[in-house]
Amino acid sequence: MSTVTDPIADLLARIRNGTRAQKPEMLIPYSKIKAEIARILKDEGYITDYSIDTSAAHPRIKIMNKLVNRSSAIAGLRRVSRPGLRRYVGAHEIPRVLGGMGLAILSTSHGILSGREARKQKVGGELLAYVW
Repeated sequence: MSTVTDPIADLLARIRNGTRAQKPEMLIPYSKIKAEIARILKDEGYITDYSIDTSAAHPRIKIMNKLVNRSSAIAGLRRVSRPGLRRYVGAHEIPRVLGGMGLAILSTSHGILSGREARKQKVGGELLAYVW
């Protein structure tokens, strides 16, 4: 059994692979932070829905891919802050992804937030990923 040193990068890689293969749904090992990232992706309209499947021995997150005109709503994903190099931003330094067309995901003292929500609440934190 392999151990994953960066579970967020693993989540993003599984979503990226699933969207490129045009899979209608993807199964990802459960953790609270992965479930929060899936919630943000759903709220921002990048995925159709997600659910937590506890019927197996280990809980999993089932993500339903949003297919628009036979292609995924997610064009790309990028991990920003990683275990070897953490990246923190202040409330006024939160970057706009693709001029506001993309999404920044942050881990703040108020929980996992999108860049838009973090700007609105005036909180900074660790810049986890970009989605466009």
